Amino acid sequence: MKFSAQLDVNVVAVESVDEVSVMLDLAAPSVVREAERTPATLQVVVDRSGSMAGAPLEGAIEALCTLVARLDERDNFGVVVFDDVAEVVVPAGPLTDKAYVVHRLRQVHARGMTDLSGGYFRGLQELKRVAGGEGGTLLLISDGHANQGVTDPAQLEQIAASGVGERIVTSTLGYGLGYDESALAAMARGGSGNHNFAEDPDKAGAAIASEVTELLAKSVQAASLLIAMEPAVALVQLFNDLPSQQIGDGKVMVELGDLYSGEQRKLLLRFGVPAMAALGLAQVASLELRYVELHGLVEQVVTLAVQVNVVPGDEAAGRVVDPTVQSEVLFQEAQQAKRHASEALERGDREASAGFFAAAEGKIGQALSVAPEELLADLQKEQSDVGAMRERATWEDTSYMSKMSRASYHERNRKRGRPSD
Repeated sequence: MKFSAQLDVNVVAVESVDEVSVMLDLAAPSVVREAERTPATLQVVVDRSGSMAGAPLEGAIEALCTLVARLDERDNFGVVVFDDVAEVVVPAGPLTDKAYVVHRLRQVHARGMTDLSGGYFRGLQELKRVAGGEGGTLLLISDGHANQGVTDPAQLEQIAASGVGERIVTSTLGYGLGYDESALAAMARGGSGNHNFAEDPDKAGAAIASEVTELLAKSVQAASLLIAMEPAVALVQLFNDLPSQQIGDGKVMVELGDLYSGEQRKLLLRFGVPAMAALGLAQVASLELRYVELHGLVEQVVTLAVQVNVVPGDEAAGRVVDPTVQSEVLFQEAQQAKRHASEALERGDREASAGFFAAAEGKIGQALSVAPEELLADLQKEQSDVGAMRERATWEDTSYMSKMSRASYHERNRKRGRPSD
């Protein structure tokens, strides 16, 4: 995997406290031939509570039947459905009898309440049973609010995060306008997966197909980034909303999850640099990227040093900020405003959301004023998208806009660098 770092400024003034922003670029290796693909494991957990009756559940089942055709006999596949109880409809295992699996899927009918955590736990058990230590992907599909079992988003996020150490990625698909975007987004965050919003069966089918496309093209699993700061250096901000934890003095571990063939990803960090008395090159932090390359299941480690040049104050005063990194900082600040707008809409506060969307537009406008030409098209699209969200939020259903903007935030912040659909 390719791994590089770019600083907004690479010089700091001697004996002066400062901050530097660092943009990391990651590029996953490409899988050239289908024969190189490691057998995949996909466990699907489907909400079949009463609110899913009719088109929502029928659309989800048809999409699952379609994806079964795309998998092959080497792949493990299983389905758990849940209402107030969880039921294994398709025991996880190799897809040796696709016709039987499709038959079982079409026997699923809506009923009952929504014990989301019960279904999720049962799905995890099934996935672990067949995948062992090699892990896999769990896709949770729900249209409602959890009203039984574990319902707190923070607890659900912790449950999903517990699987990451066993190479289990959790992705979520929120269906319709009744689901809890905070809970499903938190589970995807903790599980290092994707969070998608689908308002109708067609969009749900497309989201499920996209998840399988990524699964079948996966080339890197269980990627993590260890950030080790030098004494007195502090990690001021991790702009990307990814699971992270302090694991010792001056060390932070960030979970990146899985990457598909040829995928590119960007991360943005900001460090607080202490006053340094000595001139010359000084190290701010060391970065260790650790991942499993699926072709051969070999663990790889790549290290990178983040360094700045300590110079006299008059020399530092003339430094020029790197426009690529500067525009990325502004872009990610816009994403934070977008998330706040989504949270305001979730509360039904249109006025507050308008202010946050306007702030996001302003940040993107600043980014456009400094960005290199090759970045302008992406920024212009984002400016147009945010402007449309701001305008629609004045009249569109607040639940719809909250979910749509939250999914957009996930794509542009947590999975930054992936090509947009």
